[in-house]
Amino acid sequence: MAVQKNNFRRLLRTVETLTDLGPELTAERDFSQTAPLMLSAMMEAAGAREGALFIFSDKPSLLSSAASRGFALLPDPAVVPLLPKHVHALTAARGPVVLNESTYDVFFSSNGNVAPELLKCIVPLKVGGKLAGLLALGRREGDALYDDDELDGLNLLSSYVALAVNNHTLAQTLGQRVSENLRLLASLHGFYDNALEAFATAIDVKHVNIHGHSLRVARYAAAIGEGLGLDPNEVAALRSAGYLHDIGKVAVDKYLFGKPTALDPDEFRAMADHTTVGHQIVSGIQFPWPMIPEVVRWHHERADGSGYPDSLQLDEVPMSVRIIGVADTFDAMTSARPYRDPMSVGGTLSELVRLAPQKYDANAVQALLIQVRRDAVGSSRVPLLDERMALNIAPSDIDQLAASLQHKTTRNRLFLAQPPSN
Repeated sequence: MAVQKNNFRRLLRTVETLTDLGPELTAERDFSQTAPLMLSAMMEAAGAREGALFIFSDKPSLLSSAASRGFALLPDPAVVPLLPKHVHALTAARGPVVLNESTYDVFFSSNGNVAPELLKCIVPLKVGGKLAGLLALGRREGDALYDDDELDGLNLLSSYVALAVNNHTLAQTLGQRVSENLRLLASLHGFYDNALEAFATAIDVKHVNIHGHSLRVARYAAAIGEGLGLDPNEVAALRSAGYLHDIGKVAVDKYLFGKPTALDPDEFRAMADHTTVGHQIVSGIQFPWPMIPEVVRWHHERADGSGYPDSLQLDEVPMSVRIIGVADTFDAMTSARPYRDPMSVGGTLSELVRLAPQKYDANAVQALLIQVRRDAVGSSRVPLLDERMALNIAPSDIDQLAASLQHKTTRNRLFLAQPPSN
């Protein structure tokens, strides 16, 4: 349990750092302003009190400092010439490297103005298998060693920072700058996605019965957003919210996830508290998508006010929350629990239609029907449902459910055109 908590704290710290860096790296400012910000964020993530960020150039091969902090004896600029063997070693390194007396000459020459002994940990910054730069860290607080948690966090962040360094060095012409910036922005979204996927896996580690739940909710929510015609950024926000919607469950007793009978009132309250606990966790983080805290708190609210924790009515619940609510319920119903077997896809869709719009947003349910129908007709896109789920409903039956839902939402009223006036 202690290991899981430490891993979770590391993941949270990593996402916080990504959140801090994202706006800085995509802002219109010179690299000379961005480099110190990147260095500070990496140092804070690793608990380092000395650090330097180097840019690599291959003609000739050398490292030159773009920013440094904490080192009393590091020149400005610091320069480290490299032999081919050093370039090879840095390029071949798989992630951060903790240095010792026997490894300094593997990665550095002594011909520059930097004493390699000042460095305790290095993180090669690579893009596409090529060296773009180097993060060099000195001592930590209390001269503590760099442990696996810090190294794992640095490894994830290094890819993010490497893109910014590489973009800087490649920006030689206006056209090249525009192209590389667009690629950088696309990659930043990918790193956010990867980090939040890791969070989703950590959240669902509580019990085998919920493994993959947050990942699937993210996928279903994004698909519902696409079915509603939302733009790509809104779809990405829904996917991220799906990853994190159950983050508060890390504080719930594992016993409750495996209980083979229904929860008693006290146990239900303990489980329901994951919404408010999760809200407290994410409220202090400035995500690119401001709706994440409200999704985390309100994804169990229902249109008729029967949900929790705030008993909101339909008009009080934002659309993003309604979408996550449908995605979350769809996965919960189609997944096995200790006290029941999973419902079929067809049975689950019928139940959602029955409960809309009294409890679930009718438009979100209609969008889910659209996406499941695409699976049913063998669409060429990536299937929404995974291999564990048998698609036991025909397209014509989905159409019938969609018509029934439309009939319910219009309350069977006929809207006839008025005859033209004479």
